[in-house]
Amino acid sequence: MRVLITGSNGQLGKEITEKMGKTMSIKAYGKDQLDITNELQVSKIVNHMKPDVIIHTAAYTSVDQCEFAQKQAFEVNSLGAFYVAKAAQNVGAKMVCISTDYVFSGDKNKPYVEGDIPNPKSVYGISKWMGEKLVQATLKECYIVRTSWLYGGGGNNFVKTMLKLAKQKREIKVVDDQVGSPTYTKDLAEVIIQLIGKSYGIYHVSNSGSCSWYEFAKHILKQAGFDANMIKSITTASYGAPAPRPAYSVMAHDALQRESIPLPRCWEEAVNDFLREELKDD
Repeated sequence: MRVLITGSNGQLGKEITEKMGKTMSIKAYGKDQLDITNELQVSKIVNHMKPDVIIHTAAYTSVDQCEFAQKQAFEVNSLGAFYVAKAAQNVGAKMVCISTDYVFSGDKNKPYVEGDIPNPKSVYGISKWMGEKLVQATLKECYIVRTSWLYGGGGNNFVKTMLKLAKQKREIKVVDDQVGSPTYTKDLAEVIIQLIGKSYGIYHVSNSGSCSWYEFAKHILKQAGFDANMIKSITTASYGAPAPRPAYSVMAHDALQRESIPLPRCWEEAVNDFLREELKDD
C-alpha cells in the first residue's frame, strides 16, 4: 500500500510516518515540501505518486491565532483539505482527514456522538468543520477523524508546557471549567492505521475518560515528580483567551465500537507512558 502523509513535521504526522514507514511505502511531506493551499502543487505531487491512501494531518492548529489570521485559517483548514480531497479523487485514493472536538459548541453535558451536529464557537472550529464538509462533498472514500487535546513527541503541547513551567518553580494557572479527553499521538496513530479498510465516515478518536485542563495539569506534575500544588485553578473567563473553547467536548466512540476497533486506553495511562519516554533522559 502506498501512503502519502501531509503535515509530517507535526506531532501526529511524525508519529504516523514513523509507524507506517516500518511496513508500508510512504511519502511524508512537511509544510516546506507541500503547501496544501497551493492546489496546483497538491495535484502535481498526488498525481505523481498515485497513493492508495492520503493521511491528511496538515492544519493551522493555533486556536487563538486563528481569530486574528482568519483568512489563513480557512485557506489551510478548509480549502487545503478540499484540494487534498480533490487530488485524492482524481487518482482514486482513500483519504483520512484529521479534525477536532472544537467543531462542537460544548453546550452538551454528555459525550458527543458522531451524528451530533457541529456548532463551533471559534474560527478554528469553523474552519475545521468547513474542511470536513468540503472533504465529504468531494470524496466518498474518506474517514473524518475527530480528536482532542493532542500531545506527542514532536513539537510543543500542553504536557511539555506544564513540565517546562514546573521546572521554573512558578505558580501555574490552568482553567478548571473546560472538560475533554487528552489524546496521545501514539494511540491515535494506531487507531488511524486500523481504520483504513473499514467503513467510511466520521470517527471520534481520543483516549478514554475525561478531565479538566486543571486535572490534566495536576496529573502531569504528580507523575513527573513535581509539587502539584503549584497548579492553581482559574475560570475560562478570568484566563481571557482570544478564542472561545467548548466547556465540554468529550466524545463517545460509537463508530469505533461498530467497527470492532479496540478503544484507546484511558488518558491517565497514556500520559504516564508519554512521561516515561519524555523524562527518561532527564
